[in-house]
Amino acid sequence: MANKDDQFKKVISHAKEYGYIFPSSEIYDGLSAVYDYAQNGAELKKNIREYWWKAMVQLHDNIVGIDASIFMHPTTWKASGHVDAFNDPMIDNKDSKKRYRADVLVEDYVAKIEAKIDKEVAKAKKRFGDDFDKEQFVSTHPRVVKYTEQANAILKRLGQSLEKEDLADVKALIEELGIADPDTGSKNWTDVKQFNLMFGTKLGASADTAMDLYLRPETAQGIFVNFLNVQKTGRMKIPFGIAQTGKAFRNEIVARQFIFRMREFEQMEMQYFIKPGSQKEWYDYWKEARLKWHLSLGMGKDNYRFHDHEKLAHYADAAADIEFKFPFGFKELEGIHSRTDFDLSQHEEFSNKKLQYFDPEENKSYVPYVLETSIGLDRMFLAVFSNSLQEEELENGTTRTVLKLPAVLAPTKVAILPLVKKAGLPEIAKKIYEDLKWDFNITYDEKDAVGRRYRRQDAAGTPFCVTVDHDTLEDNTVTLRHRDTMEQKRVKIEELRDLVDQEVNIKHWLKKVQ
Repeated sequence: MANKDDQFKKVISHAKEYGYIFPSSEIYDGLSAVYDYAQNGAELKKNIREYWWKAMVQLHDNIVGIDASIFMHPTTWKASGHVDAFNDPMIDNKDSKKRYRADVLVEDYVAKIEAKIDKEVAKAKKRFGDDFDKEQFVSTHPRVVKYTEQANAILKRLGQSLEKEDLADVKALIEELGIADPDTGSKNWTDVKQFNLMFGTKLGASADTAMDLYLRPETAQGIFVNFLNVQKTGRMKIPFGIAQTGKAFRNEIVARQFIFRMREFEQMEMQYFIKPGSQKEWYDYWKEARLKWHLSLGMGKDNYRFHDHEKLAHYADAAADIEFKFPFGFKELEGIHSRTDFDLSQHEEFSNKKLQYFDPEENKSYVPYVLETSIGLDRMFLAVFSNSLQEEELENGTTRTVLKLPAVLAPTKVAILPLVKKAGLPEIAKKIYEDLKWDFNITYDEKDAVGRRYRRQDAAGTPFCVTVDHDTLEDNTVTLRHRDTMEQKRVKIEELRDLVDQEVNIKHWLKKVQ
C-alpha cells in the first residue's frame, strides 16, 4: 500500500513542479479540494476536451454540441430529483470528529480485498510465466475464489441497503467488517445520515426578492431542457445526440485523492435520444464505442475494466462504469447509463410543456428514451497524467523521470534547442520556432547543457526535441529526438513539420476509433 501512496505523492508533486496543477489560492493556504490548472495543465485539459469533442461531435453527423448556463431555474432540480434525492450517506467518527462517506469506507475495504487478489495473481504469473491463464486461475484458485465471493457479497449488501435507504444496515456493515477511522483507528461511529450535495446561492439584488438557486451539480439537465430547441432548430431525426462540456459543483463530504473528487469539476457528457425499446442495442454500442475511444490513447488495455452496477438509479434500466487503474486502484472514470424516458417525462410534468418527438416513420409522437455517456474531465486528466509518469532506469545506470503523455494530448509538442548560444545557432533555432508555431504549441530553450534540457523536456512531457548544431550550418539538418525511446535521428529542416504532424495530429489518433 505504501508503494501506491508513494507513487501518488510523486504524481501530485510532479504536477505542481512542472506547471500542471497548483493548489487554489495557495498564498492564502489554499482551499480544501479546489485546484487551479497551471500553464501546462490548462493545455493538457484543453487537448483532452478537444479529443473528446472531435470524437463525439465532429465525427458523428447526428450529434451536436451546446453550452448551457451554470445557473438554471430552480424547478429544474426539483424535476430532476436533485432537491429531494441528491444525497450521500455520511458517517462521523466520534473520537476523531472526522466525517466520511459511509459507502466509500466500505468500498475502500473491498479495494484491500481486491489488492490481495492482485497479489495472488502476480505471484502465480511469476511462477507459471507464459503458460499463465489468468481467467482459469481466478475462477479456480480457492483463496482467490474466497476473496472474490467476499468482495461481491459486501458490495451487493451495500448496494441493496443504499437502494432501500436502510442506513442502519450500512452502519451495521461498517461495524461487522471492523472498519476503523483511516486516520486514528477508532471504531466509534455515529449513525449514517444523508447529506445533500448541492451548493445553494441567490439570484437578485435585494435580500427580499432574491430567488434561491443552485450551482448545477451536473451538466446533463442543461441538455434535457434544451432537447426540443435543438431538435427543431437542427431538424434532428432520432436517434441523435447532444453533447456538452462544462463545470459542475458538488459539496462533497470528503473531497480527496487530489483532483479525483473535487467540489468544482468539469464534465464531458453526451445524451443520446433514442426510440423506446432500442435502448439495449444503443447501450451495448456506446459501451464499446467509449472503451475504443479510451484505448485509442494507448494507455494499456489492462488499465481499464467495465463495472456493471448492482445498484441502479430508480429510473435506469442498465448502467456500467468504465473503471481505470489509478495509483489508488480501479475507480470510475466514465459512466454509460440507460436512463429510459425519466428525464424528459419529469421536465414535461414540472414545466407543463410537451417534450415529445414526432416520428414520421411511426406517424406518432413519443417521449424519447435517453442513453447517457458521462466522463469527468478532471478524472481523465488524472488518469492520463498518473499513467504517463514513469521512472526509467537507463543503460548507463542513471534514472530519468519521464512523462509519457500520449503525444496528441501533450501540452507542448516540440522543444527547439540550439546546441550553444553562439555561432549563429540561436538564429536558426528561432527561425524554426517561428515557422512551426503556426501548427504546433512549441517552446524554445537555450539554458543549460543540452542533456539537461532533454531531461527537463522529458519530465514536462514534450514528445520531441529538435537540436540545432554546427552541422545544421553545413547541411540544413537537425537532430529530432523522441521522448519515449530517446532515439535521435538527423532530418532536414523542411521535413520537420510533416514528421511531427504524423505523431501528434488528432486525425491519426482518432482513426483508431473508427
